[in-house]
Amino acid sequence: MAQEEFRYNPLDFEPDVAVGVTLPFNGNSLGRSDTQHYASGSNAGDSVFALSYSTETQAISNLKNLLLTRKGERFMQPDFGTIIYDSLFEQSTLDLEQRIEDGLNEDIALWLPYIVIDNIEVNRLIDQHALDISLKFRVTDNGANRVIKVLVNNDGTEINEIIL
Repeated sequence: MAQEEFRYNPLDFEPDVAVGVTLPFNGNSLGRSDTQHYASGSNAGDSVFALSYSTETQAISNLKNLLLTRKGERFMQPDFGTIIYDSLFEQSTLDLEQRIEDGLNEDIALWLPYIVIDNIEVNRLIDQHALDISLKFRVTDNGANRVIKVLVNNDGTEINEIIL
């Protein structure tokens, strides 16, 4: 019987090498004040945007990017994104929550196959004209459990991350 092979991203072992850029972009990079944020570019190894130094942090940022993007919004990749915001204005039928859940599972499986979805809860807040979505997930099979709460209303989309 063949031994199971595990691969790790070698960048995780080098604490000084960034894996990617975290979201949202409007936050300050570590060690920078508001006045230094965009004015000075990158001095002394700092960067304008906050960077992620682990693949798990970058995967969570990638998931946030996918959830905040509407299908058809990304140039040259019209299938990237989700139908969350567009579903807010659809007819409130019994199967709307299931269609959102199925769409999220399909989109995450296509664009972020390294993220394992454990549970998706979709609640319609009819009196507030909003959707409250809770995604419980892991990054790979061995990753820590995380929850992302997405609140969608006519003002836009708000994402909050919870670590379990």
